[in-house]
Amino acid sequence: MDIKAFKFTEDHEWVRVEGKKAYIGISEYAQKELGDIVYVDLPPVGERFAGGDELAEVESVKAVSNIFCPLSGEVLEVNEELTHSPELINKDPYGQGWIAVIEIENPDELNDFMDAEDYDNFCSTL
Repeated sequence: MDIKAFKFTEDHEWVRVEGKKAYIGISEYAQKELGDIVYVDLPPVGERFAGGDELAEVESVKAVSNIFCPLSGEVLEVNEELTHSPELINKDPYGQGWIAVIEIENPDELNDFMDAEDYDNFCSTL
């Protein structure tokens, strides 16, 4: 997967936009920091979130982490595969490890995110 098309937050979530839909997941950096992911608490389909709201929760062998919704919108779909195979986030964070799809309410919110290069630079300072 070419991550140049992805946008990133300082909380290590990523967004991949397809039309009015935004796929959301956590970055490779985040999954490495968390370690082996053993459980994902997915949001309910149809629920509306504001940018910055807690969207999901990821439990790893090291910690439990909140995943924040980077954009305002309604959850259209969740990755049910994570219920049975949460390790997909570790194996393929930018592909099969996506967490949810939301309908973008305010496209201007995308202007607040980093591109892949800026995100790599950000992570190198951590």
